[in-house]
Amino acid sequence: MPGQSATGVVATPKQTLDSPVGKEAARETFLPETMGSRARFASLLSASFLLLLLRSAEPLGLRQQTPLAGGELLGVAGRYLTREERWMNQRLDHFSPTDHRQFKQRYFEFLDYHGAAGTGPVFLRICGESSCDGIPNDYLAVLAKKFGAAVVTPEHRYYGKSSPFDSLSTENLRFLSSKQALFDLAVFRQYYQETLNSRHNRSSGLENPWFVFGVSYAGALSAWFRLKFPHLTCGSLASSGVVLAVYNFTDFDKQVWESAGPQCKAALQETTRLVDEQLRSDSHSVKALFGAQTLKNDGDFLFLLADAAATTFQYGNPDAVCSPLTNAKKNGKDLVETYAQFVRDYYIKKLETTVSSYDQEYLKETTPDDSSSRLWWFQVCSEVAYFQVAPKKDSVRSAKVNTRYNLDLCKNVYGEGVYPDVFMTNLYYGGTSIAASKIVFTNGSQDPWRHASKQKSSKDSNTTCAVPSYLIKCSNCGHGTDLRGCPQLPFRIKGDSSNCTSPEAVDTVRKQITKHIDLWLSQCHEPTRAW
Repeated sequence: MPGQSATGVVATPKQTLDSPVGKEAARETFLPETMGSRARFASLLSASFLLLLLRSAEPLGLRQQTPLAGGELLGVAGRYLTREERWMNQRLDHFSPTDHRQFKQRYFEFLDYHGAAGTGPVFLRICGESSCDGIPNDYLAVLAKKFGAAVVTPEHRYYGKSSPFDSLSTENLRFLSSKQALFDLAVFRQYYQETLNSRHNRSSGLENPWFVFGVSYAGALSAWFRLKFPHLTCGSLASSGVVLAVYNFTDFDKQVWESAGPQCKAALQETTRLVDEQLRSDSHSVKALFGAQTLKNDGDFLFLLADAAATTFQYGNPDAVCSPLTNAKKNGKDLVETYAQFVRDYYIKKLETTVSSYDQEYLKETTPDDSSSRLWWFQVCSEVAYFQVAPKKDSVRSAKVNTRYNLDLCKNVYGEGVYPDVFMTNLYYGGTSIAASKIVFTNGSQDPWRHASKQKSSKDSNTTCAVPSYLIKCSNCGHGTDLRGCPQLPFRIKGDSSNCTSPEAVDTVRKQITKHIDLWLSQCHEPTRAW
């Protein structure tokens, strides 16, 4: 993003890898190009090399407050534990022995509960597919206080201010993947551990116990981090962790109508049918009614409408769409106008959804004002798919939102050759058969994304629960309920569960999470010498 991205090889954040100064600086950091073995690459994770490569972080001060969904404005003492930015140098390509380019990665730390000695655990909260503007003051803050933990949050590569390039061309996006992101986390974890050791005058190589947290895609990264780097964390929480890449994700839509119930489902289906008819006769007028006349592609428009409804169930606000639609159907009112008002007032205005994020022409821009949509769609189109297509029967979304629509979007936005090989993604990570231990999976019963998560516990050979999974059951328990409370949007301080239709269900799972964290931290040596 212009004016926000940074490269770690120069002093100023403006100089990115594709800027003239950034390119020249990057060239100066190259080592002689000799072909090394994979063992040479693995040595990057050694503490001594990381100290040499990465020791450069400085707080840049607080940023201006930003509005929350729904227009709610909260400061550091409210929505965030901290917004004080810190920076480290991160390697651009972890899989090349000859490419030594770096970029600046933003991160945050919160130490209020950690204690003067700095020997307590470190909670690594993974930031996912959006700009990371601080450490949220949700239920993780409650857990950090209970365990006397430091909380650190690195921003995902390319998102927010951690972009290696000004231009997000398809060529420049080739370093955006979950695999690269996992190595970012491993390098960050080692860098920050050495930072703690230096602050407290401890010997290099001493280790605090670490625990990893994430929600949604970040929840998947949390599970995959434990899978790929079990020696770097005592355990992981994968809240709504979408570890299963899915090509045609029809179960997403099935969960929407199941959560909606018979009356709301029927109203949504009739509304979809009427919109499809009006699109054929006067597409401009019906799009204008929804405030989406800029969407020239009918598929983009219909995907926006489907997302608007799904979001209410995903984030614990089912009445936002079901109440007006069922009342309109009961009283003989215009369903399309009723749904249009919901989309305009709730989805666009209250949740601050930008219509342009659904516009393929906007997604094609390589220097957009908001880059997160282009970036996430690239990950969708290149790795995980999650194509939310209409089921053949009983769909609440338009049948035009199908596999062809998604594939055409990928090709139109990123060009030829970008395709989600979900088979290889699941082969690499294991999908819901992830062969790891000490990972807690949690899901909300109404969340459509839970069907891409691990919903059944796994046991090891000793019949001990190696990967426990919990389903939080209530009528507004959605995405990340265990950390976010109810509803999940707008933001709930400390993950307040009092507005959940069953606070007891949330609190019961939270107690289980606490027990697992307590046990797995106790099984780590604290602090001890690594390796």
